[in-house]
Amino acid sequence: MSTPTQAVDRLLTTADREWRALGIRPDDRVTLVADLRAELEAAAADGLDPAELLGADRAAFALRVAEEAGMDVTPPRYGHVLATASAGALLALVAGSVLASGLHYAFVALFDLPPDVRVPVWLAAGVFYGGVAAVVVAGAVLAVRVALRDTPRIRHTATRMALLLPPALAAGVAAAVVLGWSLEFPLTPLVIGAEAALVLAAFLAATALARRWSVTTAA
Repeated sequence: MSTPTQAVDRLLTTADREWRALGIRPDDRVTLVADLRAELEAAAADGLDPAELLGADRAAFALRVAEEAGMDVTPPRYGHVLATASAGALLALVAGSVLASGLHYAFVALFDLPPDVRVPVWLAAGVFYGGVAAVVVAGAVLAVRVALRDTPRIRHTATRMALLLPPALAAGVAAAVVLGWSLEFPLTPLVIGAEAALVLAAFLAATALARRWSVTTAA
């Protein structure tokens, strides 16, 4: 059974985590934690459950306390950022595919190689996947930067997305290749869907991390 002090410490840890996610500066978080500790310990001394002061929605409580204290709050808005980045990446892929199809013959004429020249498979695959990744990153970053331009610290988020997305997509593609190779590359909907899910998960994780990085760095 935990003591009142241990219960208060756990509640303060939860509140501090929420304040950090809101982009509140470290020195301001120290002040908020000290004030909240005094209130929780007073409640415990009066025989009350400190958890009742926070309520069930800890995130809402942390936001309310920060706003009442006049702190500079930056809501992460992960859902908006992820949705906008995904839409931008999808639109960029569609537009890129249409453009590539329209310029197919020009590409063939421009890069027509002599019959005796053999392009390594790894090089061709690298160019293909690298081009796709570049289109995805550009579309996602541009969409976030433009569509969410009024969102606090979105410019920082876009910059960090440009840094994090390329290695994340490379890792996702590598994981998908390993999965396909381990199963001898069957062209079944289940396996293809699993491979696509690995790449999508890497994309979403990198985007969420970029947003969290940009918000918490302000803290």
